[in-house]
Amino acid sequence: MTEPRHEPTPMSAPPHLDAPPHALQPPQAAAPAAPSEGSVAGAPIAALSIRGLAKRFGEKIAVDGVSLEVPAGSFFGMVGPNGAGKTTTLSMATGLLRPDFGTALVHGVDVWARPLEAKKLMGVLPDGVRLFDRLTGEQLVTYSGLLRGMDRDVVGTRVSELLAALDLEADAGSLVVDYSAGMTKKIALASALIHAPRLLVLDEPFESVDPVSAANIRGILESYVASGGTVIVSSHVMDLVQRMCSHVAVVAGGRVLAAGSVDEVRNGSTLEERFVQLVGGGHRTEGLEWLRTF
Repeated sequence: MTEPRHEPTPMSAPPHLDAPPHALQPPQAAAPAAPSEGSVAGAPIAALSIRGLAKRFGEKIAVDGVSLEVPAGSFFGMVGPNGAGKTTTLSMATGLLRPDFGTALVHGVDVWARPLEAKKLMGVLPDGVRLFDRLTGEQLVTYSGLLRGMDRDVVGTRVSELLAALDLEADAGSLVVDYSAGMTKKIALASALIHAPRLLVLDEPFESVDPVSAANIRGILESYVASGGTVIVSSHVMDLVQRMCSHVAVVAGGRVLAAGSVDEVRNGSTLEERFVQLVGGGHRTEGLEWLRTF
């Protein structure tokens, strides 16, 4: 029996399993998807609007009704401890993982009701998703451009520019399977950028990337945001998020604990201190005397 190609957005179905009162409750019905340009009731359309996203894996509630508004033209950081639900939330918001409840709108386009239209607006660098690593770096980025229906000459020009900007020219003819972890991150970023999307969603983009390459990537992303693009980046590095991002959300236990501009969330302290206050889990360092016996 074949599954229908496009299922309706799963907003109002009852939970599959019994759950605590707050967990996986269906959110209020979202407003109809707005057009992808202009504004609604005088307010600009958010680059990404997440409304009540929820996901359960067996007995574990990974994401528990997350709602976020990412302003267009912002550099938005998502921070949280391991297992907080960041990757699951971003996967649902970008069409990689179907939510149990909730909606995600990219510039007013519903990701699950109109997936092809929404995905044209996005570039995604997911964490841990396999690439076509039996292609060379140049072939992979070229394939990404052609897959999106771009003109071959335009693709060729952009591939050359991206490989140069990301310091991958010397390895353009090498198979991606032979790349280091940092090089793999960079070629995946090039594939996400090739079609000049309006929204970039990057899950741990600086992990395993050397400091020089990280500085180059930051420069590319800052120029992209300055020209009107929007970047969402998930990261564990608080100092990096604090220096780079204009807005931030702190996520833990599948919920948003705080969101807003970096200054609003910091509330007069550093982002790292505020993060520890919100998330908890700091431990005193008494004990371990056996480490101080030298």
